[in-house]
Amino acid sequence: MVVTGIGMVTPLGVGLEDNWRAACEGRSGAGRITRFDATDHACQIACEVPDFRPEEFINRRALRRMDRVAQLAVAAARLAVADAGLSEDDLGAWAGATIATGNGGNESYEENFRALRERGPERMSPFAVPSAIPNMAAAQVSMQLGLGGPLAVPITACASGTHAMGEGAESVRRGDVRVMLAGGTESGVTPFCMAALDATRALSRRNDDPEAASRPFDAGRDGFVAAEGAALLVLEDAEEAAARGAEPYCELAGYGSSADAFHLTEPDPSLRGQVAAMRDALRTGGLDPEEIDYVSAHGTSTPTGDGVEIGGIRQALGDAHAARTAVSSTKSMHGHGMGAAGGFEAALTALTIREGIIPPTINLDNLDPECEGVDHVAGVSRQARVRAALSNSFGFGGHNAVIALKEVRG
Repeated sequence: MVVTGIGMVTPLGVGLEDNWRAACEGRSGAGRITRFDATDHACQIACEVPDFRPEEFINRRALRRMDRVAQLAVAAARLAVADAGLSEDDLGAWAGATIATGNGGNESYEENFRALRERGPERMSPFAVPSAIPNMAAAQVSMQLGLGGPLAVPITACASGTHAMGEGAESVRRGDVRVMLAGGTESGVTPFCMAALDATRALSRRNDDPEAASRPFDAGRDGFVAAEGAALLVLEDAEEAAARGAEPYCELAGYGSSADAFHLTEPDPSLRGQVAAMRDALRTGGLDPEEIDYVSAHGTSTPTGDGVEIGGIRQALGDAHAARTAVSSTKSMHGHGMGAAGGFEAALTALTIREGIIPPTINLDNLDPECEGVDHVAGVSRQARVRAALSNSFGFGGHNAVIALKEVRG
């Protein structure tokens, strides 16, 4: 199973080149919220997509019926298909999509709820349901690009995007489709979503310094910075891709999934669930722990989660090898895209394998002793050959998903 195309619409930019350049340069996409007036909110910062013009990807009539979460997904899908060297005429019945989200159409839901409260039920839009329900981003991608194959929408909180890629790869392996678009989309920089996340005490309130707010593994971390965006990968059977002359970024070799069965929001300190998912990704990918050169960490910048994850990496890889394994969290730059996060990180990991450059964890100025035991790529990117990598995603409710990516060997 190979990755032949990548589409990214994230707080680091629109398109692959802008995202990769920003990640390698260690630039933050965080800032004060502009999508609504956040004056009354305790958290007033987020990672928003800059300079996104949906009309460049979607006709105006269709745009009026789409929530922003679907607009971002359609844009990422078109970018991914073009990057893979496919035309939309190549898709049809033999192409499908697994496009995850954590929340669905937040803006549409909130706008219509306000209309209900302020003007009554007769003022509800006929597009209230079709724009707000969580499956509609994937549905819009299928309609806009003419995908007639299987269409699925994993919703597993912050593990959603990685579950989408793992399950999408399985569809290709079974022969259900020849091409699968897989990843995630999210548009949660809205009043309700931001206030609700902040109520869990998961968000950073470093409003006076947004670019330094997301600081995974740092002793001074105080929560994550929420992000919007979409990132999708084109997955194909290796032989099919070679037959059409495609040049893959990497192989999606393995996939692991598990549940903590422990707590609504906190990870299990026993590490069992996270370790099981990492080991499953290694097993299904035919990889030994010693072959992993890099881990793209979930690394959200929450006080509890980061230390638990490092402990899980050390247990899954073994302390000796973990100490030599490069680890970074690109959430320090693009923020936490929730249902889209796995897509952001898998895309950057695929580029890491191809380009031989590991993006850093920025803002890691004072390593928390609880996060020691791995080789943190802190502050600046690092040139290194990455033969194989893990990309971790862990969500509220104890959802764990991990994919293993590796070099394509001729």
